[in-house]
Amino acid sequence: MVAPSTPVPEPRPTGGEVGDLAIVLHSHMPYVEGFGTWPFGEEWLFDAVARSYLPVLEVARDLTVTVSPVLADQLEAPGVAERMEAFLRRYRLEAAERDATRGPTELRPAAEFEAERYRRVLGRLQVLGGDVLAAFGIAAAKRGLALVPSAATHAVLPLVPTTPGRRLQIDAGLRSHRRRFGAARGFWLPECAYRPNLEPLLAERDLAFFCTDQSAFEAPLDALAPLRCGAGLVAFTLDWGAVELVWSQDGYPSDPAYSEFHRQSLEGTRLWAIGGGAYDAAVASARADQQAREFAQAIAARLEAFRRQRGKPGLVTFAVDTELLGHWWSEGPAWLEAVLRHVPDCGVGLVTLPQALQRHEAEKRSARGSTWGEGKDLRTWDSPEVADLAWAARRLELRLLRALDAGALAGTAAERAARELLAVQASDWAFLDRRRQAGDYPYQRSTAHARALLGAIHAAEPPDPRLRNLAPDLSLAPLLEP
Repeated sequence: MVAPSTPVPEPRPTGGEVGDLAIVLHSHMPYVEGFGTWPFGEEWLFDAVARSYLPVLEVARDLTVTVSPVLADQLEAPGVAERMEAFLRRYRLEAAERDATRGPTELRPAAEFEAERYRRVLGRLQVLGGDVLAAFGIAAAKRGLALVPSAATHAVLPLVPTTPGRRLQIDAGLRSHRRRFGAARGFWLPECAYRPNLEPLLAERDLAFFCTDQSAFEAPLDALAPLRCGAGLVAFTLDWGAVELVWSQDGYPSDPAYSEFHRQSLEGTRLWAIGGGAYDAAVASARADQQAREFAQAIAARLEAFRRQRGKPGLVTFAVDTELLGHWWSEGPAWLEAVLRHVPDCGVGLVTLPQALQRHEAEKRSARGSTWGEGKDLRTWDSPEVADLAWAARRLELRLLRALDAGALAGTAAERAARELLAVQASDWAFLDRRRQAGDYPYQRSTAHARALLGAIHAAEPPDPRLRNLAPDLSLAPLLEP
């Protein structure tokens, strides 16, 4: 576990000739630790650690990384390090080694490449003593990463119906981050879900900035200037033109040279390229470097266009899920490392969001409610397809507040009920359910937490106050304040 530390103010950056690039990697995983295995469950967490978090943290520098509290909770849970090591060794490394010795000759180099990937990861885990959270802290201290918190369980805050409920999500998230990494001035809104009435709740916690996606409502270059919102907060607006170079149907990860995510050997090893045929790691690496150079040039061109139009340096805020780099897109960490090399050569400065807050003056312009999800609205989490989950979460929040207000709930039962509410509010269940990506797993998880919440309120005997390791820093104060 990373010990709390006193934050050291970041030095004021000199910036680039044409402007700055703020890369934001959002790290999040639904609470799957201890809840199921293949095909849906905690192996998602183990694969994300092995293919995304550790490889990305080895190359990342001068950028911003969010760490959702629910991700940190799982990585800190008793026994998770041992289970993760055993899983990666048996089902990933040894599987790849079998393919490398017994598989078709033309596929063996790809299998050996995968085996070496897992050898490196297992070696890194051994150095860390299984403490993946330490890797975040080490990267922040040594390579200039800014770590930013989020809501406790990645709830879509505009859909949390009450002010106490929103405060609970924010408070538990900040407590989690402060204990593990120290204080922070920024906050990641889950799913970039923004509504203008959220700022006062962030400002009362001395938060200064967040990210939002306004691309559905603004001219493309408007995103290259931060936005001044209510209560004095600054919103860094995502440059969707830059994001789409990666996060789109025909973005970089779709290149035919790259590893095919969905095609695996009988051992579960990725051995084929998207374009067909055996995967060639050297060809894929060269392609990642070329696309990184193209990305750097595209960022420089966008910043130059902004400077000509506005007469001042701009800021490209480029945000993607950390899990895209490595887990979904095997070559993602190599691409990121190359981007960080090529960007300065194009006259672009690399800045964290706290540094960008100092360098780039926010503009006063209107901000509208939005998300970075489908349609840039709330349909993924609040639509007929997931209405049962959405309305259940609202009813349960009101039921819990009513029980607390009536004095019918206290102590360990109240803590258990609050943790179950946090679990129900997670954005992941509606997302997975609407996209039909995980069978009935998200529905069963949501309804199970709902039953446990009601049991905590109405059971004659006090329930176990723990929900494995979810929100260990929980305080009920936000729910009890008038």
